[in-house]
Amino acid sequence: MSLSEEFKVSREQKIREIENILQEYLPEQTGYQKIIMEAMTYSLLAGGKRLRPMMMQETYRMFGGMSRVIEPFMAAIEMIHTYSLVHDDLPAMDNDDYRRGRKTTHIVYGEDMGILAGDALLNYAFETAFKAFVLEPEESLLIGRALRILGEKAGIYGMIGGQVIDVKETGHEVPKEVLDTIYKLKTSALIEASMMVGAVLGGASCEEVKMIEKVAENIGIAFQIQDDILDVTSTSEVLGKPVHSDEKNEKTTYVTLVGVGKAQELVEEKSREAIELLRSLPGENKYLEELLVQLIHRDR
Repeated sequence: MSLSEEFKVSREQKIREIENILQEYLPEQTGYQKIIMEAMTYSLLAGGKRLRPMMMQETYRMFGGMSRVIEPFMAAIEMIHTYSLVHDDLPAMDNDDYRRGRKTTHIVYGEDMGILAGDALLNYAFETAFKAFVLEPEESLLIGRALRILGEKAGIYGMIGGQVIDVKETGHEVPKEVLDTIYKLKTSALIEASMMVGAVLGGASCEEVKMIEKVAENIGIAFQIQDDILDVTSTSEVLGKPVHSDEKNEKTTYVTLVGVGKAQELVEEKSREAIELLRSLPGENKYLEELLVQLIHRDR
């Protein structure tokens, strides 16, 4: 079996493990309000690569983590990511009918339930993460640090802040420094949270956590630039979502700023910086390294 084939087999197995963790932490669909649990489940189990929980778990293992304390955080980061997609697809935002090859949450459950499903996933993410205190009460200080990272990276100084700037600037050209800020907050922040939480719970030092944050920042920016490229070079069938949506929504991207060729060079530059920094850290996780490379150079 070649290295790439071995990686694919391993990745599929890890995705199945993550799917089981998500199933374990989803709320039971009962009560008069059970439609919201149904909408949450529909949204969360819509498929996808499960990259953020996977990066979290692999970073945790890189620093020697071996317990189940990471699992509620893995579920939580995917809930936060999913809520952001549910809200992104709403008519007031990107107004998309399809995500991952199937109808978006607001199309299936209505716009009102789409909004509430996103709200519910965000709130339930933290309910889920708090369960780590029950699993490992003796690690309360590390869990507290991890929760702080999760909250900050998901909030107004992270993903939501980036989304605010993105919405505010849509419809006219924005300078590179503003676009960089959007990418750093809107896309990189949750990738940073994933890897930083894994590092913290795995016992990494403060300096090592800062280095992991920089690795993740480069990965996140490269990921978003690659997303820009795919929006103009791929197809809806391959991506499982509409293409040319940036053009439709009059968004400035790296492709509109510097063109596809230069954008591809920037992806290579950022990914190279990330991998070199990752290799300078103690511990080793060849799967994580390969995952980051595959993530950046994906075709969907």
